[in-house]
Amino acid sequence: MNKKEKVHVIHPFEPCYDENSRILILGSFPSVKSREMGFYYGHPQNRFWKVLSRIFDCEIGTDIQSRKDFLLTHHLACFDVIFECDITGSSDASIENAVCTNINKILSESKINKIITNGKTAHRLYQQYMLPITKIVDYCMPSTSSANAAWSCSELVECYKKELIEII
Repeated sequence: MNKKEKVHVIHPFEPCYDENSRILILGSFPSVKSREMGFYYGHPQNRFWKVLSRIFDCEIGTDIQSRKDFLLTHHLACFDVIFECDITGSSDASIENAVCTNINKILSESKINKIITNGKTAHRLYQQYMLPITKIVDYCMPSTSSANAAWSCSELVECYKKELIEII
């Protein structure tokens, strides 16, 4: 398949949460690398795991189970705003025909009291489609994607830390 070709993709993996999760971090849609890996923020250049590692002052393995264990140990949940869409590669800007995720099950089976959106696309879609249902105002954070070169890793750590501090 040509990398420039738009394809219809359904979210390929489950949300990560349990009954003790308190903060839900929502991305927009998994990148090609994340879809290949089968878990959130799988592109090695995405700074999501580096940021969390620095905030919580601990190493996070690169395998899926280590990352799930980390999230659950720290009462974090992960999912994406978009459940299916037409997309070119990993480009949020190319997303069309988006169908948003239903997060009601996560909210009813956990202790989520804060929602963080990772990047402007996730925030815009959350505001448009999910906020009217959840009534939980999200905290829009700068994207951890390497495409967001305006923010250094240290700046991302300081920004995210302010919203995650309650669970440290």
